[in-house]
Amino acid sequence: MYNKVEICGVDTSKLPILTAKEKKELLAIIKNGEKDDATDEEIHLANAARQEFINGNLRLVLSIIKKFASRVDNLDDIFQIGVIGLIKALDNFDLSVGVQFSTYAVPMIIGEIRRHLRDDTALRISRSVRDIAVKTLHAKEKFMHDNNREPTVEELSTIMGIPKEEINNAVDSTAGTVSLYEPLFHENGEKTAVIDQVRDEKNTDINWLNNVSLELAIEGLGKREKNIVNLRYFEGKTQMEVAEEVGISQAQVSRLEKAALKQMKKKF
Repeated sequence: MYNKVEICGVDTSKLPILTAKEKKELLAIIKNGEKDDATDEEIHLANAARQEFINGNLRLVLSIIKKFASRVDNLDDIFQIGVIGLIKALDNFDLSVGVQFSTYAVPMIIGEIRRHLRDDTALRISRSVRDIAVKTLHAKEKFMHDNNREPTVEELSTIMGIPKEEINNAVDSTAGTVSLYEPLFHENGEKTAVIDQVRDEKNTDINWLNNVSLELAIEGLGKREKNIVNLRYFEGKTQMEVAEEVGISQAQVSRLEKAALKQMKKKF
């Protein structure tokens, strides 16, 4: 994924990056052209700005789909779904709310991809087995919370009022075959997947947004500054070690590092 240059016919190495000011200006033009009393000229300008804005945010989509690289076979499809999420975010974004577009768009894009993965799941397991599997997960989680240990199958059987053979069958049937996006049951026309029933404190949308924002901020650095940030904060090297590896003085490393962090903070 990281080495792929072209996806869906788009040369990712040439994707534009919009500044915060450019995004704000383009959004204003787009929203102005969506007004009921917009003139033909304003609508034409809005359409052009819309295309420019979408192209300028494709890197955001690309950063997000990297998180799904290990879960899908065709990243081109996921990229297209991500762009649909981007467009939906643009259509529904309200300038008056006062938040950055990326803050609003990331959860929308992720949600669109998740819905696609739920609907596109090839494996199907009977609803009754899936229901037992979900109930088992809930019962196990509650038992561990109350007793600080994992329950036995016999204990789960007693708690749930379900024969242990059925519990074992449900667990065995879902283990290794059901993805996090496999639909478990339907209620009021809405599908509920495993991922909707499992709390993930690490890979939350907020953390995702922060990681994406960090990647984009680093991309804006020069080659040497990017290398120094990587050595210092991702490989954990000291300024002296970085200086020896890069071939400059420790004082220069310190100066370049401070400048890079200042630039990243401003963009972040």
